[in-house]
Amino acid sequence: MAVLFKMPVLLGFFVGLMVLGLASSAEFHELFQPGWANDHFIYEGELLKLKLDNFSGAGFASKSRYLFGKVSMQIKLVEGDSAGTVTAYYMSSEGPYHNEFDFEFLGNTTGEPYLLQTNVYVNGVGNREQRMNLWFDPTKDFHSYSLLWNQRQVVFLVDETPIRVHTNMEHKGIPFPKDQAMGVYSSIWNADDWATQGGLVKTDWSHAPFVASYKGFEIDACECPVSVTTDEIAKKCSSSAEKRFWWDEPTMSELSLHQSHQLVWVRANHLVYDYCTDTARFPVKPVESNQSIESRIRKEEMGGYMALKGMHVGQC
Repeated sequence: MAVLFKMPVLLGFFVGLMVLGLASSAEFHELFQPGWANDHFIYEGELLKLKLDNFSGAGFASKSRYLFGKVSMQIKLVEGDSAGTVTAYYMSSEGPYHNEFDFEFLGNTTGEPYLLQTNVYVNGVGNREQRMNLWFDPTKDFHSYSLLWNQRQVVFLVDETPIRVHTNMEHKGIPFPKDQAMGVYSSIWNADDWATQGGLVKTDWSHAPFVASYKGFEIDACECPVSVTTDEIAKKCSSSAEKRFWWDEPTMSELSLHQSHQLVWVRANHLVYDYCTDTARFPVKPVESNQSIESRIRKEEMGGYMALKGMHVGQC
């Protein structure tokens, strides 16, 4: 699909006053460790490569867990024929009632665009898939993929452009992921039973190994050692009169009008599937889907100087 135009990079989107924030911007081995298939890791200075062949994929995990903050890494996806492969980058807690935020890059045949699938699990329940193509070729260069998470929202970003927001709507009885620390993970694996055209196109192993490349590992979040209890985590990672985390600053609680315009642009030009509009799966529209980003923007624009006040972007 042709690119209509290049989305301007939003500079300084999540630059905030950091007070007692736990910042980490480091080499791979400082923040992460191999999770499986160590022989499928390639280290080239600050660059990490994971490879998938017909013997195995590979994956890595963060050494610590986190509750709130921002996680970023730069990824260059598998070039050429990547059909059947999935490169996943996500945050997740553990157990049957886990929380999880997913970036899943679904490979495709040569010349066809990658699809980026995002999903949100809360208390073990997912089924919130959205799929989009991107406004650039993610196999030609590195691009930044980030998750911002606080008590008000979860924001998925590509090159600092918001592509999805999951808002805290507990006031409507919808659970929000706010009490489980999560690890950070990435992997490359074979999923040709579903990844490309619903599984119609299989992995062509003659093109193996399939290689995804990584650099620019950044975690600026509240670190939670495995030994810390849930109550201790909540206390440790909540702002108070004595300490203030940057992600709890008012400017981090919602998107600005400009950021909401960017999100609308992404959805209008690149979204190809949204669970909120899938009536076959959801005959009754999900509760969190009953907000219109566009209508809120119109109201805010009419408000003039109040445009930056009170805007909450919904899940869909």
